[in-house]
Amino acid sequence: MKASIFRPNFPFSPAKFPIFYGWIILVASVFGVLTSIPGQTIGVSVFTDHLIAATGLSRLQLANAYLVGTVTSGCLLPFGGKLLDRLGARRVIVLAAVGLGLTLGYLAMCDRLAIFFTALLPFPQVSTTETITPPIAPEVAAVLLVIGFVSLRFCGQGMLTMTSRTTLGKWFDKRRGQVSGIEGVFIASGFSIAPYFFSQAIAALGWRGTWLILSGIIGLGMSTVGWLLFRDNPEICGLRMDGEIRPAEIAKTEIAKTEIAKTEIKQTTDIVSIEKEKPEEAIWGFTRQQAISTVVFWAVTLAFCSQALSITGITFNIVSIGTEMGIAEADIVRIFVPIAVVSTAVGYGVGLACDRVRIQYLFIFMMTFQAIGIAAIANLDTIGMIVPAVVGLGVSGGCFGTLSTVVLPRFFGRKHLGAIAGVQMMAIVIASALGPSLLANSQSVTGSYTSGLYACCLFAPIVVMLMVFVRSPNVEKTSRW
Repeated sequence: MKASIFRPNFPFSPAKFPIFYGWIILVASVFGVLTSIPGQTIGVSVFTDHLIAATGLSRLQLANAYLVGTVTSGCLLPFGGKLLDRLGARRVIVLAAVGLGLTLGYLAMCDRLAIFFTALLPFPQVSTTETITPPIAPEVAAVLLVIGFVSLRFCGQGMLTMTSRTTLGKWFDKRRGQVSGIEGVFIASGFSIAPYFFSQAIAALGWRGTWLILSGIIGLGMSTVGWLLFRDNPEICGLRMDGEIRPAEIAKTEIAKTEIAKTEIKQTTDIVSIEKEKPEEAIWGFTRQQAISTVVFWAVTLAFCSQALSITGITFNIVSIGTEMGIAEADIVRIFVPIAVVSTAVGYGVGLACDRVRIQYLFIFMMTFQAIGIAAIANLDTIGMIVPAVVGLGVSGGCFGTLSTVVLPRFFGRKHLGAIAGVQMMAIVIASALGPSLLANSQSVTGSYTSGLYACCLFAPIVVMLMVFVRSPNVEKTSRW
């Protein structure tokens, strides 16, 4: 059942824009990814200490709740991907934005909900800290936070990000790398300033007030932007990827110029109308089962998972890593600023390269610098390692953001892109949840993060070997592998 407010030409027709509507999709996609930041680890981390103080949970208990919530949300993303294919990007982006907004409102009240439910329990009310009055049962707080984290990660890191990036990939083909590079510039900048912005907002409004404000901005603002600007693909709007002119439209123009017979004009008009009525004929794509049966899918997914696991683990434990290396907290956290600068520049460059260079070379490039960056982090106590750490992690991060938009639609088409992206996003989200635990356990067992960091470097040679031998799953549709 199609609601009238979600018709492609309501409230305006994208085909009548003076510029190709794909550039509007680029703007909408940037907004979509940026508003997912409260659901990303980099956005949640700013609120961690405030949640600990408000609920009385220990840092380990909170970390475990976040782990369970993240893994669970990741397991739900294949369903979310199929939903994206079924409902379309416009509906899904509205649902994801509203869901994230409601989740942030829920988390802003989680401590008060914990107090309420603790009072209903028959067993003694025991808080993990004496400063919380009335007391909170840690089990209640943990369960409420797990529920919140599942929704936060599913709507934010999962559906908002996946819908925004897959939609952008559907509107461009020859310029897909270029537009993903442009998107990466804004996203890298937004992610780099988000922690500072959130910390300043917390200082002015409190953690609860900040989440409530973000709830309104995302739940109302992004859902409105999504409904107004998002369209699932160019074909349903009577357009083609990259803004190319339809053959039928070219024929119609030539007919008008040469004043061919009216009967021929009618035939050409009929062709145009048939194309608009059946846009799916122009869209090809592997099914999810076909895609995940290829080596290419798992090769690129392993590359993305290794980046998510390693970088999330390093980010989550960066202060402790700095302490181990003899670096003060204020100094070690500054490393993310130059990394963001490198990532922004490289992301745009890789975007341009995607349209000209075989993607397997870009993945090899990404994994090489990823290994260099992680190995440098493991040796930050050695003079001169800060530069390879910044360059390595910056380059790999820039590649990650751009390639994650380009690779799936290029090699598996657009017809079932949501379902395929859902499986890949599930793997990435679960990997990002395991990263902090891997490094923390390395430190706990061996007394150092070094072994865990070197273990993360092992992904690079595996991916590089795969990239040397794998080929495009559909040679007829793409030759740029």
